[in-house]
Amino acid sequence: MEMTMAQPKLKLVEVDYAAEGEANCKALGQIFERIGDKWTIMIVGALSTNGPMRFNTLQRAIPGLSHKMLTTTLRGLERDGLVTRTAFATIPPRVDYELTAQGRSLHEPLLTLASWARLQQPYIEGARKRFDEEAAE
Repeated sequence: MEMTMAQPKLKLVEVDYAAEGEANCKALGQIFERIGDKWTIMIVGALSTNGPMRFNTLQRAIPGLSHKMLTTTLRGLERDGLVTRTAFATIPPRVDYELTAQGRSLHEPLLTLASWARLQQPYIEGARKRFDEEAAE
C-alpha cells in the first residue's frame, strides 16, 4: 500500500547557489539550526496548537524539556522574531509566549516534515540496523 503525503502549499524559491556566497550560506545554516532543533519543533507545535502559553504551562506540555532549555530556546525564538514574549504587571508576575506570524508560518512545513519522518521511520530504522550489523562484522 503506497501512502502519499499532502503537498506543501509553499512556493519554492529557485536559488543560484554559486552566487549565494559563503556569508549567506552561513546565515541560512543558522536559521536551519534554529528551526531544525527538536525543542524548537516541539515549542512551535505546542504554541500552534494551544495559542499563547505561560512558561510553566509550556514546559509541562513538552515532556523532557528542562527549564534551562526552554528558556534558551524561547530566547532564541524571540530573537529570531518567531515568538513574542508578553509580560503582565500582575502578582504573581505573568509572562505569555506566542508565535508571531512568521512563527505560525513555520507550523505547516514542520507538519510536512513530521509526516515524512513518520512515513520513513520504518525504512530508516531498518537501514540503521543493517548498517550497524554490517559495521559489527
